[in-house]
Amino acid sequence: MNVGPQDTGWFKSTYSGGANDNCVEVRFTQGNPVAIRDSKNPTATLTTPNWPQFLTTLTR
Repeated sequence: MNVGPQDTGWFKSTYSGGANDNCVEVRFTQGNPVAIRDSKNPTATLTTPNWPQFLTTLTR
């Protein structure tokens, strides 16, 4: 089964626009609460149980 980009569950902020690749993409998963990846290198993912702390750090 092929999964298209719209079916992957990955998303990025609407503030990122879409015209560039300087984005962080996020997917909420079972088992690992949050998966995070760089849109320029989507094969590398980071999972973190500290999602609220990550968001706080980004807003500083």
